[in-house]
This record gives sequence, C-alpha cells and structure tokens, in this order.
Amino acid sequence: MLVTLNDILPAAQAGRYAVGLFNTTDTDMLEAAISAAEELRSPIIIGTAEILLPYGELSLIAPSVIAAAKRASVPVVVHYDHGLTFDRCIEALKLGFSSIMFDGSAGDTEVNLAATREIVKIAHSFGASVEGEIGHVGNADSNDNDSDDMYTSPEEAVEFVKATGVDALAVAIGTAHGAYKTKPRLDIKRLSEIRSALDTPLVLHGGSGLSDDDFRNTIANGIAKVNIFTDLCVAGLDAVENYDGSYLETRNAKVKAIKEAVMQKMILFGCSGKA
Repeated sequence: MLVTLNDILPAAQAGRYAVGLFNTTDTDMLEAAISAAEELRSPIIIGTAEILLPYGELSLIAPSVIAAAKRASVPVVVHYDHGLTFDRCIEALKLGFSSIMFDGSAGDTEVNLAATREIVKIAHSFGASVEGEIGHVGNADSNDNDSDDMYTSPEEAVEFVKATGVDALAVAIGTAHGAYKTKPRLDIKRLSEIRSALDTPLVLHGGSGLSDDDFRNTIANGIAKVNIFTDLCVAGLDAVENYDGSYLETRNAKVKAIKEAVMQKMILFGCSGKA
C-alpha cells in the first residue's frame, strides 16, 4: 500500500527502530526491495534521488515504483530523495510520489529555510510528506564528513522545523554519501541532544558502509529513517561479476543479492515484522 512518511516514522520513533530507504534506479532493484519487505513484513521506503536520474529517468521509473507500492501487501513510501531543484520536486509530486526530500543544505541557511517552507506547502497540498536537511551530510569522496562545522546543532534543528513544518529532518552527525575512505566518526552525543530537543522523526543519510554498531547506536539515540544505496550497488555488482551464467540467470542472481542486502538491513534496523 502506498503511504507517506507520516504513516510509518512516528511508530518507528516510538518503537526505537528505523525504517530503511532503499534507492532504486531500475525495476531489478525495485523487485528486490519490495520482495524483501513483503517477506519480512516490514514497512519500506523506496526512493530515487535527483543525482541518480541519469541512470533511471523519473518519468520512466515512477509508474513502476508507484504501481509496485500500491500493489504491495506492506506499507511503502515512494520518496524523492535529495531533490535539488524546485521543478524536479514538483514533477515527482505530479507523478505520484508520496514523499519529497528537498535538500538546500549546501547553500545559504535562509534560502534553504524559505525554499523548504515553500516545498512543504505544495507537497502537503498533494497529501505528500516532506523531509528537509539542516547541517550538511558530507561526501565520502572528498572526506568532508570529518568537518564538524557542517554538523547539525540542536538549536538549528529546532529553528528549521519550526520555520518550515517538515515531517522529517535529516541531520549531519559525521556520515557521508558514498563509500567511506576512512572509518566515520559519528557524534552520537549531538544526535541525542537533537532528539531530546525535537519530536520530529530524524533521518540518517550516508548509511552504506557504517558498522552494525553504528546503526544500533544511531537508532537507539533517535534515528527513525536510514538511507541506503551504495551497499545495494555493491551487492548487485558482486553478484554480476561472480556469477557464471546466462544474462537472465545473472540478472536473477543480482536481484537475489540485492534482496538479501535489503533484508539484512531491515533486520538490523529492527523494522522486520513491523508492517
């Protein structure tokens, strides 16, 4: 069933588990993620990001993702992740996405506030939920996640939520997008302080590559949504490179490997059996 973040994240926050967002660029990844959720009876967030559109155009993949969500026997949020432009966010809403993340975190704070507030008004009129970001989650390629001057402060988080009305908030506590070059140093104390200051569900970006203990600690201290993509790509690529068979057999091996990677994360996040 197609739902919004507001239908699943408050329960995750109250139950001290997290729901995974799994970005999917094609129907192979989509099949793997949905079948994992149904097998484990877990809510799930299926997404794509603006930076991924060259590998899976929005108008091409949206009908499949939304149809799969409506057909699923578990709650599925269809989420447009890291929307960087107003036009693409509106396009996703018109195509039927039930949730949007507008990411203006790399720019001026006041511009981010104003733009996010406008997206919230529009998305809510569509019946969709909105995630925003304050602070800046780094990029593993440049290793800028170690720069704590970009981390989210509790004061910034409270001000941002009050000013924008977002339904979920991505926070920067030392994670990064992509494959880590060095072990990340997460500021769990900062996360706990943000959680204490806010009732809004918190989101962890840059989840691929963290240790199991990192996930447990962040979820125990307030994270209700975790974004995963790179780990799925690694699992799928490994399957393709190591499988000796026909094209279709290799494709099935890839789907199975990605499904197993999704299931591992669901069990770790604690959302298995929560649908």
